[in-house]
Amino acid sequence: MPDNLVTGLSFATAFGAALVGGVFFGFSNFIMAGLGRIPAEQGVAAMNSINVTVINPAFMTALFGTGLLCLIVGALSLGSLGTLDGKLVLVAALLYVVGCDGVTMALNVPLNNALAATAPGTPEAAALWTRYLGEWTLWNSVRTAACFVSAILFVAAGALRVAA
Repeated sequence: MPDNLVTGLSFATAFGAALVGGVFFGFSNFIMAGLGRIPAEQGVAAMNSINVTVINPAFMTALFGTGLLCLIVGALSLGSLGTLDGKLVLVAALLYVVGCDGVTMALNVPLNNALAATAPGTPEAAALWTRYLGEWTLWNSVRTAACFVSAILFVAAGALRVAA
């Protein structure tokens, strides 16, 4: 495995993780708060629309393509776990796959599905919306942190390889 391949993949994966983290940051920082300021029925409708719209080639490639790159570069790093950069790559890859893609599929998507299945304008929808805002944003903030820390670790690993 050429060092240049792992170095290049480390930087490419850092870019993907930072890009996805930036999207998630916007949601945790101001989008969800903004949706929480409007009536529940409108908030539910807006979030359901966002949840349908986000399933597009560009975002899915960024989200899950970065996860695939993590698996590839993580596997390539297994041969260099005796070095700091090898360890950083593996931790960064695992952090993104578990903390971003794993949390997305295990926690955020089921919340989205529950919201979509609720009849709009009902007391049940309003109650779910109140709970959804807190829970979804909490797990989204976990995804944000996982993406950013992963990106930092990938950059650090790449920088160590370049400096070597």
